[in-house]
Amino acid sequence: MALLRFRKAERQVPGPAPLAAFRDGWSIEVMPRTAAKVADFRALLPAGTRVYVAHIEGTEAADMVATAARLRAEGFAPMPHIPARLIENRAALAGLVARYRGEAGVDQALVLAGGASRPAGAFESSLQLLETGLFDGFARIHVAGHPEGNRDIDPDGGEAGVMAALRWKQAFAERSDAAMAIATQFAFDAAPVIAWAGRLQAAGIALPIHVGIAGPAKLQTLLKFAIACGVGPSLDVLQRRARDVTRLVMPFEPTGVLDGLARHLARHPDSNIAAAHLFPLGGIEAAATYAAGHGGGSPARNEAE
Repeated sequence: MALLRFRKAERQVPGPAPLAAFRDGWSIEVMPRTAAKVADFRALLPAGTRVYVAHIEGTEAADMVATAARLRAEGFAPMPHIPARLIENRAALAGLVARYRGEAGVDQALVLAGGASRPAGAFESSLQLLETGLFDGFARIHVAGHPEGNRDIDPDGGEAGVMAALRWKQAFAERSDAAMAIATQFAFDAAPVIAWAGRLQAAGIALPIHVGIAGPAKLQTLLKFAIACGVGPSLDVLQRRARDVTRLVMPFEPTGVLDGLARHLARHPDSNIAAAHLFPLGGIEAAATYAAGHGGGSPARNEAE
């Protein structure tokens, strides 16, 4: 990921080689309704950047496909979300995948359960989507990860369910031709992410991790998203900031969490933390500007990490 500006002390830490892969693999995401407000993504992002197209409840498939096609035409690598709980049946999934491939040249996707409380039809998990075989031939498939837990899967606050699902996805990756990785929910502290990545490795889950990073935004905006998305331990970072009245009016920037991840990678080059994914919670222009100002000139790469 190219979003890191290392301090002098960090440059003295051995192991620059693994950091290069992290700095050069960043990605970002948009929703169709926000993409429509951007005149030309080429003015914001480096050519070839991987751009996730977020599919939230109520978004029409036609708008998703059109956004992906536009990103492809402007020189980017679109990676649409495919949310299980918004898809009625296998025929609907097959039609959507065919449209993405045929109309937008899509060969990569983030396959996830989705945030809908009730499934629209036959699917409720990403595992079910992957089992259809309809993603055969995709060059890259990402799946969701939750370093701070997911109470939809583990209501007790543990991680037995999510770990079982990730072990299944690891096994799927081993028999798939697609390059696979885990894209995580955003976090505001490196420590929970690092600890979670270590638990995955101990469990034999070797999928590369693309860490979700909240782009610059007002503190109130980040608190709202964090509570809505179930961000747990790292929420303390925002709460401590909120208690400091001198910092309330200043936008939050993710430099602290990025620095923490970079230091960890320098000391642990065998870590499965591979890249960073920007959630533009304060707007895509603010996120892209932050990336550019912190060395973000290298787009996400499409080969296996």
